[in-house]
Amino acid sequence: MTEHPAGGTFPPLPDEGARQLYQRLLDEGGRVPADSVPADDRAALDRLLLVGLVTRTEGSYCVVSPRAVSGRLGDELRTAATRLLVRAESLPEMLDGLTKAYDGALPRPEPSSGGGFQVVGREQIRQQIVRLANDCRDEILTAQPGPRPAETLAQALRVERPVLERGCRMRTLYQPSALTEPAAVAYATAVTALGARARVLDAPFQRMLAFDRSTAVISAADDHGAAVVVTDIAVVAYLVAVFERDWAGADVVQWADLGRPHRSPSAAGERVGRLLAQGLTQRAVATRLGLSERTVAGHISQLRDRYGARTLFQLGWLMRGSRRD
Repeated sequence: MTEHPAGGTFPPLPDEGARQLYQRLLDEGGRVPADSVPADDRAALDRLLLVGLVTRTEGSYCVVSPRAVSGRLGDELRTAATRLLVRAESLPEMLDGLTKAYDGALPRPEPSSGGGFQVVGREQIRQQIVRLANDCRDEILTAQPGPRPAETLAQALRVERPVLERGCRMRTLYQPSALTEPAAVAYATAVTALGARARVLDAPFQRMLAFDRSTAVISAADDHGAAVVVTDIAVVAYLVAVFERDWAGADVVQWADLGRPHRSPSAAGERVGRLLAQGLTQRAVATRLGLSERTVAGHISQLRDRYGARTLFQLGWLMRGSRRD
């Protein structure tokens, strides 16, 4: 039997063995003596009896119309679904006491026209971000420079998945180094599959999160051990405007393609080539993109093969010509 959260149990649907036995019973006229069913078919018979497709009467087994069984089980499932909906509607009231305790654990920032700044420590940052994400109703904007640990990204995905699934929008800015970080690519692939958007900006920017354009969180320390929760309306509007400017200048990335093997050429490789075409050296390219020189050398090797270039100068020249096409 299958348990349902609404209460009660429902028999499982017949498996292939039960279906075959039902067909044989039909072929034999729909009624057979009880002692004529082979022992090997007992398990299948029990499933048919359980779901109601077969009944036992006066020493025999009789088949029952699937339409009747479907109608009966359908009514039971619809009743259970109604109970679930009623319980779902009553959950906020049932959890009201816990909700008030949660809201009282940390001061909730409110939009203001002056003095709307609150400094929080490392542990409070996580709590505030989770709370703001859970309360978000429209849009989250995030600017995420620098590397993010895989565990941080996994935790972020757990928080953001239900937010995106209930219809909120999310846009994220990364620096080019994210293109070569498997954890970042996997995270971006996952959130974009849920409807979020993520771009790459080849320019410096600061870490920032904005929720519903009314509250922002910005770093207050170089090691990100403290943050400022901003609710001042004018300051939040300014931070959002900076984000929108950076977003307009950022590059669109097909994150799912980055995770596929044998991609050619890669987005990171294209970015390396773009900087080479501007005349930057291998070391300068590595510094600009936040990559190791070995990684940049690997991209350059692939680009040389692609363009048939023998020297770095020739590669840059060929790519410059390709960009004008």
